[in-house]
Amino acid sequence: MIKAVWTDFGGVLTPPVSHTFAAFCAKTGLPAEPLLEAVFEVTARYGTDDIMLPLDTPLVTEEEWIRQVAEVLSAKLGTEVEMISFADTWFDGRETNHEWLAELYRLRERGLFVGMLSNMPPAWEGHWRRMVPPEGLFDDVVSSAQVGCRKPDREIFELAAARAGVRPEECVLVDDLEKNCAGATAAGWHAVHFTDTALAIERLAELLARGGPDGPAAESVGAPAGEAAA
Repeated sequence: MIKAVWTDFGGVLTPPVSHTFAAFCAKTGLPAEPLLEAVFEVTARYGTDDIMLPLDTPLVTEEEWIRQVAEVLSAKLGTEVEMISFADTWFDGRETNHEWLAELYRLRERGLFVGMLSNMPPAWEGHWRRMVPPEGLFDDVVSSAQVGCRKPDREIFELAAARAGVRPEECVLVDDLEKNCAGATAAGWHAVHFTDTALAIERLAELLARGGPDGPAAESVGAPAGEAAA
């Protein structure tokens, strides 16, 4: 019996992160490949290859992270690079996935618990709330920066299920990262790997029909490998 639907933010309630990154580079005039190389170099300083982990745990402030990336990028380009607020530029003009947003409202109207479960840097808090006002939509929001753990670690799924007041097997995660879906299923949840809005709606409907409020327990639902996003 599925009682709680938890949605990711970036790449689910927004376009793919690759789309946002391309727009970021266009707005700032920064070259994509050297920028990514600089970001990965700074990321490695924190003992990970997950570029968002230092920011959304958080291990470093956005201001300090930007300074480090700018220093590395300047060295790569041979010229001084000035980077303004990452969050402000990243969210400037970022689109909301209104089709998925409407589906979440429909799920809540059906009586399901609807929450957002996201690896989110503290500096992004005001920005995502302007894009997707949580009032009247989310029964709860679990953000990595606020709770001190992150997807795909088991701890955050246990916390989210407890905050929803349901058992792990009564939760489903909709996420654009396969590793997060794998973390959810390892914690006893169901999961829908988000690669396309219409497909995600269809797969979630199938899952709820088989294991929804009036049906039997459902199997985890996945999709073909998709693009990694943060």
